[in-house]
Amino acid sequence: MRGRPSPPCAGPRRLASTVLFAVLAAAPWSGRAQQDEPEAPVVLSGSLKTIHDRGSIRIGYREASVPFSYRSSIGEPAGYSIELCKVLAADIGDAVSRELRLQWVPVTSADRVEAVTSGRIDVECGSTTNNAERRQVVSFSPTFFVAGTKLMVKRGSGIKSFRDLRGRRIAVTAGTTNEKTMHELGQRFGLGLQFVVSRDHDASLAALLDGQADAFATDDVLLYGLVAQRQLKADVEVVGDYLSYEPYAVMYRKDDPMMARVVNDSFQRMAADGEIERQYRRWFMRRLPFGSSVGGSMDLPMSAELQAIISATATRAE
Repeated sequence: MRGRPSPPCAGPRRLASTVLFAVLAAAPWSGRAQQDEPEAPVVLSGSLKTIHDRGSIRIGYREASVPFSYRSSIGEPAGYSIELCKVLAADIGDAVSRELRLQWVPVTSADRVEAVTSGRIDVECGSTTNNAERRQVVSFSPTFFVAGTKLMVKRGSGIKSFRDLRGRRIAVTAGTTNEKTMHELGQRFGLGLQFVVSRDHDASLAALLDGQADAFATDDVLLYGLVAQRQLKADVEVVGDYLSYEPYAVMYRKDDPMMARVVNDSFQRMAADGEIERQYRRWFMRRLPFGSSVGGSMDLPMSAELQAIISATATRAE
């Protein structure tokens, strides 16, 4: 992560000023000169007030969503989403004028939404799709990656698309949009799929490799990440067309306009100053940091669609 001023509370910064302006702009104005009155204090609300009072930000992360969010070999959160969220956390600290402790809270695909809505975490930084169903209960940052559901199969399996899965066993991870996608496809085309549902992506991969499932369905980039991490190119392949559209974003509590302003401003700045692209190159174009003898590069250039999304985020109107 690039260098930042330290400590966060040492002097005003743009995000803090933005929050202050938003609060003051909403205050009643009498039309008279207010030169003799003291400046109104910043009044925090919602998540920002909770974070300020606690002195820490609780960040939900995934333990097996390579290369977005996973537990490293030394037991620490690592990944593309994690690095972006470290910058976001620092910007939130600036906005509340307090240096914040980072509290990392592991979540799963099944409980991540509840973790946000219940207040167990303040933000969720993983590989979570921003869709209409979830937007009914949570809010999302601007998109920082675009993926889609594909299938991983063993080489020589003869499976080339979802139509070849008739009567077969399909591994999916509980609580993912991919699980829903495969259920809908199975019903629409009468495939008679048998579902092997696992807690996380590592367990779903194990079901495929151990012969408990004939295919593993999840976002293509996560499949490529597992191949690079485990060096599985000789054993498995990713096949078929995209079966869904999955825009990834950071998740936080709904109906919290002050928090939304800070999150959106933070991602706008990261897009404008190149931080998102720098982190993308680190995690998708270079050797993944799993250790000296394990893992390789995903060698996955940024798609034209994601480039357009980042450019639009960078030039978002204030």
